Amino acid sequence: MQNPATDSESEDLRYEAFIQRFTQCEPDLRRFIRSLLPTWTDTDEVLQQTAIITWRKFDQYDLETSFIKWACVIARFEALSYRRKMGRDRLVFREELLELMADEGSEEISQRQEEHSALEECLAAMPEKQRQFVTLAYTPGITIKEMADQAGSSAAAFYMKLKRLRHQLQSCIESKISHPSANA
Repeated sequence: MQNPATDSESEDLRYEAFIQRFTQCEPDLRRFIRSLLPTWTDTDEVLQQTAIITWRKFDQYDLETSFIKWACVIARFEALSYRRKMGRDRLVFREELLELMADEGSEEISQRQEEHSALEECLAAMPEKQRQFVTLAYTPGITIKEMADQAGSSAAAFYMKLKRLRHQLQSCIESKISHPSANA
């Protein structure tokens, strides 16, 4: 007979593993689902159902495979099911179009992840002061004028410096994406 405490601990670890994977991919999964459905309300509904189904099927998930891709397959079926239920609505796409959008959305997730990784690498390679400068420019609640005043420059000069840094980041990201093996 198995020990109930061990079963409970095992279930807790399984739940933690699921939550960690699901929360990590949730923004990408939400964007994927949104690409398949006309409204954010529909997206929220299907995301919630997808979370339930992925949890129920988590024991079938192969830990060696991509969780986001596995979850996207489930989300695709949930979106199709949801759209069938909503079939009386005039704004519903044909199923073939939905399939095409799902394929493109899945490819886009991989591309966004690649771009995000390249951005992180490029930011890490920047000198500390420049990295702080760029990061501060995207901090909510701080205006460019305030940042320029702190740096002791005019807003116009600050914008030009920021523009140069953005261009450097863009070039770095494009380089890493177009030549991934050379940057490894």
